[in-house]
Amino acid sequence: MLSYRHGFHAGNFADVLKHSLISLAITSLNQKDKPYVYIDTHAGAGRYLLKSAYAEKTGEYLRGIARIWQLKDVPPVLSSYLGVIKSLNMGKSLIHYPGSPALVKKLIRHQDRMQLSELHSSDFPLLLDLFKGDKQVTVNKEDGLNSLIKKLPPIQKRGLILIDPSYELKEDYRLVVETLVAALNRFATGIYGLWYPVIDRGITENLMKRLIATGIRRQLRIEFCPEPDSSRPGMTGCGMLFINPPWQLESQARELLLLLNKHLANDEGCWKVDWQVPE
Repeated sequence: MLSYRHGFHAGNFADVLKHSLISLAITSLNQKDKPYVYIDTHAGAGRYLLKSAYAEKTGEYLRGIARIWQLKDVPPVLSSYLGVIKSLNMGKSLIHYPGSPALVKKLIRHQDRMQLSELHSSDFPLLLDLFKGDKQVTVNKEDGLNSLIKKLPPIQKRGLILIDPSYELKEDYRLVVETLVAALNRFATGIYGLWYPVIDRGITENLMKRLIATGIRRQLRIEFCPEPDSSRPGMTGCGMLFINPPWQLESQARELLLLLNKHLANDEGCWKVDWQVPE
């Protein structure tokens, strides 16, 4: 059932939302000297070639990162994220795009660590090779949801955990909720970022209802939909559900989504930043 390959979708609007928010969270963690760990449950290949057959087949990056990577007067909410993109593409052509692991590796400090999980038989070797010999990074071929609990609490006592399944299996919607509950029981002060797609609005809202019903506090929902909800197949939007978000993330997300709506949806999309469960 592991048919999903992120190479088809690298650099699309969903990546822009997810990675810009991750960059803001990492930047916030960097403000304190104490080390932290970044845990990625579905790390993928780690880095992508936008001129590959995968990316060119869909061209999704043309409606995503390609529209903003050379913005002039880059606002602070995009500076860390776009700084990484520009460092990977030194010329005028957009060729390389970082997955979450390559992005975070550019932003963490020498005292911080990364723990990456990937199960796909084609993506795992690429991920392993990308970080070969890097003592800051641990790469494991494993089910990231099943293995997360044993990694908590981290020895650093600080961390950002990204949970980013493909949702190609319907049970993923149930498993992410169960995993978050179990993870918070072991590491209550961690920052958790759950990515979710908007494909069927009913399924999306049922996921949110399950998350609210857990009683977990400090749930910040950040969602961006370049297209209106539709009964047709395909993703019309996506979101990030943060638990224990950095204190500035709410205001930063509002500024960010105004910019993304302008550049990626011509001001015709819809977005929200809501505390679906407050303090």
